[in-house]
Amino acid sequence: MPPQENEGNPNASTHPPEGSTANSSTSPNWAALRRYLLDNKIDSALWLTRVFTIITSILYLLPFFSPMFSYNCYKRVLISSAATSALRLHQRLPRFQFSREFFGLLLSEDSCHYLLYSIMFVNSHPVTIILIPVALFALLHTVSFTKKLLDILGSGGIFSMSLIRSARKAIEKVEIHQQGLLRFIACTEIMLMPAVILMALSGQAGIVIPFVYYRFVGFRYASRRNPYCRLLFTEFRRSVEQLASHPRCPAFLRTFVFKFTAFIEKLAPPMAPPPPQASAS
Repeated sequence: MPPQENEGNPNASTHPPEGSTANSSTSPNWAALRRYLLDNKIDSALWLTRVFTIITSILYLLPFFSPMFSYNCYKRVLISSAATSALRLHQRLPRFQFSREFFGLLLSEDSCHYLLYSIMFVNSHPVTIILIPVALFALLHTVSFTKKLLDILGSGGIFSMSLIRSARKAIEKVEIHQQGLLRFIACTEIMLMPAVILMALSGQAGIVIPFVYYRFVGFRYASRRNPYCRLLFTEFRRSVEQLASHPRCPAFLRTFVFKFTAFIEKLAPPMAPPPPQASAS
């Protein structure tokens, strides 16, 4: 049996004061949270802009408001997404250099891709599918940072309520389906290409938007940090070629499919080699 601190005094209470135990074990750690937010100012600002992106995306989807309000929400989603991408780009590449190598590194960053994406569509006709990638990316990153904040605060006091437990469960579910969401985002990026062409032909987007979006898809295909667009392209090509190879497929259609997939494959940008890693001394 372990020794007790008050064993020598039988009249002393064996329990510490009630208030001190309750405060130390159940009160949320607001000081640690404040310190963490101040020590990570850019991450905190990114969290706020991403939360704003999610909220305005939801407001855009709700059919209870006027068309002008929905259009303003659409623009705010893309503006907040552009702000998020600019902050993230500053975090990744803090020192600007006027050189070819720096601009090559800049264009290889996913944040630069979505900064271009947000600026490209901010003045276009509102189309819901355009908001899917930015809203889902904001959701994934917000969930990750919110989990850190909840871990810092702890689970005592008000944070043991069912609402907070439900929030933690929702965060866990989003993390479980993270790969599926990333694949869906990549699929949306690909499927937007024909939609952008139709938007340009119908006057809902500028005539140069399809060419700019083609470059965006090329950047996403060559992304070093997010391979899902490249994987989806490969899976689509294999699925289409498998259907074309079926014995019941007409010969002219089979020939057209294989020539078309070969043409699309030639348009794929070359993959940049990974950056060299410093050898251990």
